[in-house]
Amino acid sequence: MARLRLATVWLGGCSGCHMSFLDMDEWLIELARWANIVYSPFVDAKEFPENVDATLVEGAVANEDHLQLARQIRQRSRWVISFGDCAVTGNVTAMRNCFGGAHEVLDRGYIQLATHNPGWPSDPGHLPILLDRVTPLHEAIPVDFFIPGCPPPAPRIRQVLSALIEGKQPHLEGDDIRFG
Repeated sequence: MARLRLATVWLGGCSGCHMSFLDMDEWLIELARWANIVYSPFVDAKEFPENVDATLVEGAVANEDHLQLARQIRQRSRWVISFGDCAVTGNVTAMRNCFGGAHEVLDRGYIQLATHNPGWPSDPGHLPILLDRVTPLHEAIPVDFFIPGCPPPAPRIRQVLSALIEGKQPHLEGDDIRFG
């Protein structure tokens, strides 16, 4: 059996989903027998690779860089998995939508609430270009599976990865599946 080429990505979120990934503890050693992590905040890869089997995407799509990476992930991954409530629903990251579009949010943060030197950062490339609306991942690209939770519990992440390693389609159900 070929080793699973696994990637994890962090978009607009808090990294809590990746902390839950690490909470799989000793099972991570078992995972290393069946999968290669080819891209992740845990490794030093700079470019998202080709031919990825499964990509866990944490966080909502909040800026142009996220959108571009999400599209690249979809093109290069067999399965894309929304990983946690920010990716699944927008969750906390999407709360910014209540304050208007990108211009209003930046104005509030860099001018209205500034106590020193009000003004938007002027160096090109200093800030990624914000989207007017933060969206869950499935509004930007097609998603194959969803792992809800804020953050999702480690056993649920393990359940999904185990199914993929076994060549099965993950099936999530139960009273313990919650959002937020």
